[in-house]
Amino acid sequence: MSSFNQTIDNHQNFILTGIPGMPEKDFWMALPLCLLYSTTLLGNIIILIVIKVEQSLHEPMYYFLAMLAATDLSLSLSSMPTMISVHWFNWRSVTFDACIAQMFFIHMFGGVESGVLVAMAFDRFVAIRFPLYYVTILTHGVIRNIGAAVLLRSVAAVLPVPFLIKRLPFCQSNILSHAYCLHQDAMKLACADTRVNSIYGLLAVIFIIVLDALILLVSYILILQAVLSIASQKERLKALNTCLSHICAVLLFYVPLIGMTLIHRFGKHLSPVVHTFMANIYLLLPPVLNPVVYSVRTKQIRRWIVQIFCRDRIGP
Repeated sequence: MSSFNQTIDNHQNFILTGIPGMPEKDFWMALPLCLLYSTTLLGNIIILIVIKVEQSLHEPMYYFLAMLAATDLSLSLSSMPTMISVHWFNWRSVTFDACIAQMFFIHMFGGVESGVLVAMAFDRFVAIRFPLYYVTILTHGVIRNIGAAVLLRSVAAVLPVPFLIKRLPFCQSNILSHAYCLHQDAMKLACADTRVNSIYGLLAVIFIIVLDALILLVSYILILQAVLSIASQKERLKALNTCLSHICAVLLFYVPLIGMTLIHRFGKHLSPVVHTFMANIYLLLPPVLNPVVYSVRTKQIRRWIVQIFCRDRIGP
């Protein structure tokens, strides 16, 4: 019997886990999760609407911000169905194919977010280093091509994952460690040699996350050099101020990721609750806080939000 048939015969479903060892506490996670997802959906949709309707935001920097908001929205929607079903309704079973589809979208949109952050760093470098040519360099066509390249790179890197998982037999435990499906989590349950999966997963991480982190580091070294070449101190501070929102977005993405990686590598002795908490922080924190950061830092977005929610108070 083939590996594929063995997989289907032995495990039609995976079982998702809420709070390890404390299933009775899962319900108390439902309200915070709904609040987080509601904030994520509302915040990112507002960002997208404001950028669309506000003519002053029709420039490269905000087009990249729209890409980030769309990615955060998609990433949240990828994890939301199983997270809510586990913690609110105690529905823990997910079909094998649905689990594979979810892990594809979670990993794919995670890669897209990393790529969009790199594109935003390039935008800031061009704006500071070549301000007179900013609009001519980052034309609508160039921005579309950058967005398409970021998306295609992530899809190409993650696309083999479903096929690598499909070929594995799952004839022992089918209980996953989280309330959503991840490649590395499902891979550990296979009763077969998973070296190919492990090697490919490592290469994909290097190709996307590690490479993007190095590009971001080099980008900000170049940005700092460009800022220091500006004669006026006031203009230096103004140039750096335009990068603060992006720096916050980068930290929101990479700090939880590094923390989760360190705990996974060196925290074997820690409670499973800690691992679950860090994994959820990595997945949920950036989509929630990115809109908040950009709303606070962007006058046009802040003004539009005030007009919408305080219209009655402001008056005509």
